[in-house]
Amino acid sequence: MTDQDDDLPPPSWRQRPKPVGFEIAYKLDGGVLEIDRTRAVDRVRLSAVEEVRFLYAPGNISSKGYKTRLRLSDGRTVTFGNLSWRSLTDMERDDARYHRFVAALSAAILRANPRVRFVGGRPRALWIATAAVGALSLGMLAFFSLSAFQRGMTGAGLLGLLLLAASYWQVWPLISLNKPRDLAPGEVPDALVPGRPR
Repeated sequence: MTDQDDDLPPPSWRQRPKPVGFEIAYKLDGGVLEIDRTRAVDRVRLSAVEEVRFLYAPGNISSKGYKTRLRLSDGRTVTFGNLSWRSLTDMERDDARYHRFVAALSAAILRANPRVRFVGGRPRALWIATAAVGALSLGMLAFFSLSAFQRGMTGAGLLGLLLLAASYWQVWPLISLNKPRDLAPGEVPDALVPGRPR
């Protein structure tokens, strides 16, 4: 789906980013991204986008969260993700539609500003801090488990190993998927924007 297809509506995406609050609608309108927040409508010129960043951003109840962040020339940012709250305890995903919108938006931004930068992952300093804290936490759990086994406290050691495995399962994607990297102009990486048609 592209904004050049006369018979199709402009590419769009709808998201409720918080469990309590209004849904936000994003729609491409030529060289503008229209953001309808129900009470106000913002129109962002795509030529003002200086950077497109793709992130792995798990939510409170989902490990399948991803975000796209646009940094504008005036310093503002526009961020939206693939997860939308349906209720206080339930989220929905529509990765295929999310991918179509992000791909169409990325192509439109590149047309409007050929100098735009596409990047994946967290900024380098933040990524290093996250990796250091994650490694320290895993190291402490491993030390705790080893110490427990050496003292004959098998139950505590097994609990430590269980916590270590669960922590690794949570921490490793945050570090590996969010490793900072430059992308080709217009590139939409599958690892950070799920839903590409096969």
